[in-house]
Amino acid sequence: MHPIIFFSKMDFSQSNLFGYIEDLQELTIIERPVRRSLKTPEEIERLTVDEELSDIERAVYLLSSGQDIQGTSVVANLPVLMRQNPAETLRRVLPKIREVLHVAGVEMQLTAAVSFLTVLQEESVSIHTYSHSFLHIILQNLEHRDAGVSNAWLETLLAVIEALPKETIRHEILNPLVSKAQLSQTLQSRLVSCKIMGKLANKFEAHIIKREILPLVKSLCQDVEYEVRTCMCRQLEHIAQGIGTELTKTVVLPELVELARDEGSSVRLAAFETLVNLLDMFDADDRSQTVLPLVKSFCEKSFKADESILVSLSFHLGKLCNGLYGIFTPEQHLRFLEFYKKLSTLGLQQENGHNDNQLELQTLEQEKKYISVRKNCAYNFPAMIVFVDPKNFHLELYSIFFCLCHDPEVPVRYTMAISFYEVAKLLNSGVYTIHKELVTLLQDESLEVLDALVGHLPEILELMTNGGENSGSESKLLSIPDLIPALTTAEQRAATSLKWRTHEKLLQKYACLPHIISSDQIYYRFLHRMLTIILTNNVLPVQKAAARTLCVYLRYNRKQEQRHEVIQKLIEQLGQGKSYWNRLRFLDTCEFIMELFSKSFFCKYFFLPVLELTHDPVANVRMKLCYLLPKVKSTLKIPTDKHLLQQLELCIRKLLCQEKDKDVLTIVKRTVLELDRMEISVDVEQLEKEKQQNEGRSTNVNDKMFEKKRRDSKTSSVLTKSITLSVPGSSSGTSAGKEDKKSKLVRSQSFSTQALHPKYSNIDKCPNKSSATGYTSSVSGVGKSCMLSFSDDSFRTHSTGNSGNAAFLSSSSSRNLFNSADQKNNGNKESQSRKMSIKNRKSNS
Repeated sequence: MHPIIFFSKMDFSQSNLFGYIEDLQELTIIERPVRRSLKTPEEIERLTVDEELSDIERAVYLLSSGQDIQGTSVVANLPVLMRQNPAETLRRVLPKIREVLHVAGVEMQLTAAVSFLTVLQEESVSIHTYSHSFLHIILQNLEHRDAGVSNAWLETLLAVIEALPKETIRHEILNPLVSKAQLSQTLQSRLVSCKIMGKLANKFEAHIIKREILPLVKSLCQDVEYEVRTCMCRQLEHIAQGIGTELTKTVVLPELVELARDEGSSVRLAAFETLVNLLDMFDADDRSQTVLPLVKSFCEKSFKADESILVSLSFHLGKLCNGLYGIFTPEQHLRFLEFYKKLSTLGLQQENGHNDNQLELQTLEQEKKYISVRKNCAYNFPAMIVFVDPKNFHLELYSIFFCLCHDPEVPVRYTMAISFYEVAKLLNSGVYTIHKELVTLLQDESLEVLDALVGHLPEILELMTNGGENSGSESKLLSIPDLIPALTTAEQRAATSLKWRTHEKLLQKYACLPHIISSDQIYYRFLHRMLTIILTNNVLPVQKAAARTLCVYLRYNRKQEQRHEVIQKLIEQLGQGKSYWNRLRFLDTCEFIMELFSKSFFCKYFFLPVLELTHDPVANVRMKLCYLLPKVKSTLKIPTDKHLLQQLELCIRKLLCQEKDKDVLTIVKRTVLELDRMEISVDVEQLEKEKQQNEGRSTNVNDKMFEKKRRDSKTSSVLTKSITLSVPGSSSGTSAGKEDKKSKLVRSQSFSTQALHPKYSNIDKCPNKSSATGYTSSVSGVGKSCMLSFSDDSFRTHSTGNSGNAAFLSSSSSRNLFNSADQKNNGNKESQSRKMSIKNRKSNS
């Protein structure tokens, strides 16, 4: 079916008609590969496998008569088959794989190497079984004609050698290795032998290595092919670690010296790098008499006849200088320092006497090499500070430090930014000398450089402000005069870029600024900027980073006016903002405030604004609030925050009664269960104060009543002398009894409100007569009782004093019932005591 083309004007001229035909032909050509890629029914039939076959039978069938892609799939699935049925897999599937690999393509070979390694790592079978079943297949495919396949099988073999026992290695690997390393073997075979010998050096004792492996090593070091000599030279490091210091000095070092003078540049490079890595194994004599002359020779030839070693030399120069530090003469010390300085500016200064064509050709050929050299010099800069001593930094290395920080290439400046913290630590009290370079890197045009510097920015700034000899508060700010503009510029550049992760990282690190600069500077230059980012940025991680940093700034701000202003802006612009996105960020900010501030601070300023979001019209905001409510409740203390607890209860009840969104309602119910299980911390000191106040009030009332009754008893004593003699004793006795009873009654009231049994904690859940309305009717009743107890100061509620916890649902209703019952009992007891006194008077009369 050909595509239909609609024309704006029907023009059937010959030129236009031929143009349309060409377009149709092009479209037809485009469609052809799609049609050819479809499978014919015959091909689909060949790819179809009986579903009733087991995994083992299906694998055997596909390996025997399936296509290559199906066989590769079976090989890739080999670790799964080994886990499910190892015995049958080894008996039936593995022999088939061994047959197929003889004629398999590159893809199946690579897949088999990975699968064999996976089986080893998963330990599906014992190492004895693995070596018996898999090792021979690995060894057979080591010398595959494809280099990639050969290297893949070699990596598998090297991993297997780590797990094999010594006897198996000796018989299966070491003995055949003697013949494989001979000059008559192929190049690939000899290269494989070099890498295997490097691995075997750590598996046997020194005398076995000396007798069986070292002769092969010497032979391969003198091979006619430079690839073999290079490969064997790089394995000398592992062999030296296996044979020890003495044999390294007598056997390995002479071979390295000879290889360092080899005609092949790659061989010389390998010898140089191996020599540097083995530097710790040589004594002072070897270093001064053998190693140092070689290194000097490399340095001299690197600019003239052997530029191939220049990049490697610049990379290892720091390790070389510090490793040979003890044997340097002052002249040699100065020579190596000058050599480092020359490498640090390599390619930046054009030599005279070259025409434009030569310079252009040189730039094209050597630009990347020179950039790599300067990058390596930046990497080695901390090591060179140790080499010259930090006290001599300003005199010897500051100019190089300046050049590297201002290098025109980003990789060089990036490396300097990474190593800046190490440089600052080494300089210690002299760190003030590099503050200009810090400002320069902060204002770098490349965000990669800024990202590298920001990683240790808090530690760098702390060293800058506290590391100097003058550690006063004034000198802290004067030591880095351009720091604040540089920091603001860096943040603005990150904000306008698309690399939001760098912006997020920068905002997180800016939380260290309260320890660096003054509170006023943070307030006027950074704090409002953080609020703007929260309100305007579109990336959530960036907004959260800005919110947390803002909370840190608020935490260290001691000026109440500035604090209140920021708090008010957070509540008005975020918590009460028009955008639901801002209200969500307000809840994130409140979470950071609970993390960084005290519980009382959150309860004072943010508790009620958070609860107001229960009426938010957007379901996502209410949902996020429900997730936050357990943390909100954990900030409360009883009895100090009992009114806030009541407000929290009311909000939960309103959500349960009025919420219409199903998802939010589900989360509300789940949150209620979690809140019921939570324990509220008890403020013991505040609880004791309220107890003492209650006891003081009750004592004053009893004292007044006692005085009044004492005056009444005096007036009655005037009537008769006999009554005067009899009544005072009885009245004083009764008044003392009343005092004792009332004091006990007051204590019982306080205990009844403080230590209610847990079964009374839910007594207010069903205050109404009709229980058919369920939870809703009980909520309304309890809500009223909560409001009454909150508005009337005469109702004093306390949490459980003994257990230290309080139930989530309020028990104010039950407490009111107990208080009213106690008042009635007090009235009954007073009336009874009056009746008794009247009866006593009558009997006396």
